[in-house]
Amino acid sequence: MVIRSALVGALLVAGATADAAGCRLALVLAMDVSSSVDAREDALQRGGLVAALTAPEVQRAFFASDIPVALAVFEWSGRYNQEILLDWVLIDRPEKLVKAAETVATSTRSHNDFPTAMGYALGYGAGLLERAPECLYQTIDIAGDGQNNEGFGPEQAYREFPFDGVTVNGLVVNGADYEAETGLIAFYKAEVLHGPGAFIEIAQGFEDYERAMRRKLEREVTPPVIGLAASVATGG
Repeated sequence: MVIRSALVGALLVAGATADAAGCRLALVLAMDVSSSVDAREDALQRGGLVAALTAPEVQRAFFASDIPVALAVFEWSGRYNQEILLDWVLIDRPEKLVKAAETVATSTRSHNDFPTAMGYALGYGAGLLERAPECLYQTIDIAGDGQNNEGFGPEQAYREFPFDGVTVNGLVVNGADYEAETGLIAFYKAEVLHGPGAFIEIAQGFEDYERAMRRKLEREVTPPVIGLAASVATGG
């Protein structure tokens, strides 16, 4: 009874806070278009993101609460090569999610010959969050098939840009042939993941991108009632 009362109280407080914010999550999706991603692979990831956003389980997760999610998407490669594909939109009804997916579907790749400047991409994502709608939580999801190889890395980005309270998740596209990328999963775990509840999803090549993105989005946008219940039950 005590646990149940505590859970109900915590849910009411969380709900009131989210109502005040008008949005439960500001989610930035960052897609890698560095030179290691060829045209076929880019088509697979771009199409995979569109398919994941419109998958039934992801749609259910987006609308599992009356409090909506705000979504933005950008692509990144070199130090100064970031382009917005979808600027902030409040996904408060199914038509908005379909329209967001259509916007990504009709996008064209901005760059294809620059290296992997992940620290700069993270800094750009932090800037996007600064002008996001007011939301209860903020998350950046950075997808890529390689480690940082230009400019400062994630660690410095987390020191220099406003990341307090921001969660950074990763989508690792594993299985690259380049020797320098064999430790990609370890790199993401050690240097990219950041903030409360951060996790990685692994795609075994770009052919697996849609499945991995679908699983990741479902986990990210599902309201955190289950996690809250577990925390209260264990005294966390």
